[in-house]
Amino acid sequence: MKNDLTVKDYFQGIKNRDRSVLAKAITLIESSNPEHQKKARSLLKEIIPLTGKSKRIGISGTPGVGKSTFLENFGMHLIGEGNSIAVLAIDPTSQITGGSILGDKTRMQELSVHENAFVRPSPNGNSLGGVASKTREAMLLCDAFGFDIIFIETVGVGQSEIAVANIVDFFILLMQPGSGDELQGIKRGILEVSDLVVVNKADGNQLASAKVAQHDYKRSLEVLQEKNVWETSVLLCSSLKKTGFTEIGSNIEKYFSEYFDIKARESQTKTWLKELIVQRFKDDLLSDELVDEQIADLIAKQGDLLEGINQIYIGLKK
Repeated sequence: MKNDLTVKDYFQGIKNRDRSVLAKAITLIESSNPEHQKKARSLLKEIIPLTGKSKRIGISGTPGVGKSTFLENFGMHLIGEGNSIAVLAIDPTSQITGGSILGDKTRMQELSVHENAFVRPSPNGNSLGGVASKTREAMLLCDAFGFDIIFIETVGVGQSEIAVANIVDFFILLMQPGSGDELQGIKRGILEVSDLVVVNKADGNQLASAKVAQHDYKRSLEVLQEKNVWETSVLLCSSLKKTGFTEIGSNIEKYFSEYFDIKARESQTKTWLKELIVQRFKDDLLSDELVDEQIADLIAKQGDLLEGINQIYIGLKK
């Protein structure tokens, strides 16, 4: 990556709401180049005082539920109400080729070119949790830029897809009607952390089944979620017909105006710092030639693998 901008250039560009500089800044923080990483850390330190005003919203859902279409049309609805929108869309990375399609900008054709919107697809790489390794940093850049609402679209629902809930203020679970075993297939953890469940595709001949799904999710939430101040709603919408957006927007606005506590971001920061530390240890471990040799020796001996791993761990601690 050609990198001829200084930290001051990046900072001024973001402060002056220059979209091209924002895009370059996200590319900078996603780079694995040590020099780029050093510059990225300096930039993040500079922009932190500019952050804290954006609403940070995560969205996940089963494959094929229509997350990109929902964000395209709901985003345009929010822009129509005077908001500026950033979408950080996470695309799955192939574990074979290491490549990623990054097709969300093509699926959000109207939103991606709007002057009050910014759409950035990023590969999740080897990261679990439905987000990319630098999603939080990219979100902070968009926050400093001044977007009113930042959406993080995850790669989909899975065992560890709830990690996004730890870096956002509000979490939307997008579901669809008529899939039969959806309630059994979805992991209970993601329902437990959802602040809003939206049943999409509630139109035409699917409207009746959408209402059934809405009823089922309400019953599930009564069992799975602890009774607290905020009660998670289950709403219907149709991204195709552009219906239900006003009610969804009102639900989000109610949460931020009446229930959101800015102190909750302290917990988000704590989780982020722990993840950075774990990642640092992981990188050091995987780059340690001695560990590779010990693992190869352990496999060759075909001994007690668990005891062997424990001995490697004890050796590393020393």
